Formats: sequence, C-alpha cells, structure tokens
Amino acid sequence: MADQVDSDILLSETSEGILRLTLNDQKRRNALSETMLAQLSDTFAQAALDPAVRVIVLAANGPAFCAGHDLKEITAARSGKDNGKAYFEALFATCASLMQLIVRNPKPVIAEVTGVATAAGCQLVASCDLAMAADSALFATPGVNIGLFCSTPMVALSRNVANKQAMEMLLTGDMISAQKAQQIGLINQAISPEELTEQTMAMATKIAAKSTMTIAMGKRAFYEQAEMPLEDAYNYASQVMVDNMLKHDAEEGIGAFIGKRSPEWQDR
Repeated sequence: MADQVDSDILLSETSEGILRLTLNDQKRRNALSETMLAQLSDTFAQAALDPAVRVIVLAANGPAFCAGHDLKEITAARSGKDNGKAYFEALFATCASLMQLIVRNPKPVIAEVTGVATAAGCQLVASCDLAMAADSALFATPGVNIGLFCSTPMVALSRNVANKQAMEMLLTGDMISAQKAQQIGLINQAISPEELTEQTMAMATKIAAKSTMTIAMGKRAFYEQAEMPLEDAYNYASQVMVDNMLKHDAEEGIGAFIGKRSPEWQDR
C-alpha cells in the first residue's frame, strides 16, 4: 500500500498488516502537543476498527522519541482567568484517554524507541504492549525536577516495573539507559540502532501472522486479569479460554497442529 500522510507531525504507512506510525514533530522533540494528542487518538481509534491493520508500530524521527507534554502550551494556558485549570483538566484527560486507547486497542502496539523518551513520552512507551529500543536510548520521568510530579506517567510506569524501580525514577527524575530499562521491564530489548527497525518489524511480522481474533481476546484478557484478585483472575481467564476454544480459529489451529500443517486463519 502506498504511503499515507496523516499530517506533517504524524506519518503513517501500512504494509502487510503492519501500521507504522512515526512521530515527526522534530522541532518540538515530538512533544504530546494538543495537535499530536488529537492525531494519535484519531489514528489509534481508526486502527482498532481497520481489518487491514493487524499490528501497530509506533516510532519517531529525530533525536527524541517523545519529550512529553508541550511545556510552552502549558505555560501559555496559565494566562486564563482560572490559571489554566480547565485547560489542564482537558489536557490530562485527553492524554489519559490516548494511553487507554493503546492498552485497549485490539491490535498489539509496539514502541520502537530511538533517542530520549521522557515524562509523558516515557508513559507512551510504557503504555505500549511491547517496546524495542536502540541501545543508546534514554528514559526518564523528570517532572519532579520542575516541580511537577509525573503522576499520570506513574500509572503506566508502575504497571510495567517493580514499585521501587518506578519510585526511583519518579523521585529522582534521573535518566536511565536502555540497558537499565530492559533490566527493570520497561522495554523488551535494547538493540543497536542499525538493527532496531529490522528487528522491530520482524517482531511485528511474526505477530501479524497470528489470528487477530486470538490476539485481540488474549490482549484484552491480559490487562483485565492483571487488576483482579487471584481467584477472580482464574475464573475470568477460564471463561476466556472456553470462549476462545469455541472460536473457529482455535479449532483450525488445533487441527492444523495435529495434522502437521500450517493453519489458515479466518480471524474469527
């Protein structure tokens, strides 16, 4: 399929079931400005419904993957009579909605990180299902350094790494390396920059070859059960297994395995 351009700041290309999104607002270090948030929200919502999209890769151009919120926009909003309160409420609600669109998207989302991912940019990485990063990439939740604790990035961060590791990032605001990010579970792999895109797309291609029905059911169940007590989680997951077992692709996949042939998915 030919390249598509959603806007100058968000580039889009779909090929062989993989939607590749590239943040391209390099002057703002790919900040989550109002425009970027709107573009990303619309694109993820559309991708969720597009049968041609099986996997989503989120990458970026320039030295920063994403620098978080646009502090110039935030500062300008303070000139309002309410000192920006209404603007801030809308901004953080929109950002939270985007992160949930990623988690709840039936299509797996893979972050491909080069450069720096800070504050809400780090939150964006943590919200993706998988994350592949250049071994030179850096991550931080540095809000504490400017008097603004990274409370919303904390939600995604604390669901990916152990509490003490998350608190260290949140309390110090220090940058961590890609190697450290891999050790604590923020990313899956730290890869040489020259091989990053190739390996990310290989991962995406492998996942795109699976049944989208199975992937969608499994992704939703993963996040749902994680918030439940153990017994409730097993009861819920058992019912998901029953529902999955009754689907066409499960019958086809099991039959193909027994028959020693490749399955023919119908995504149902």
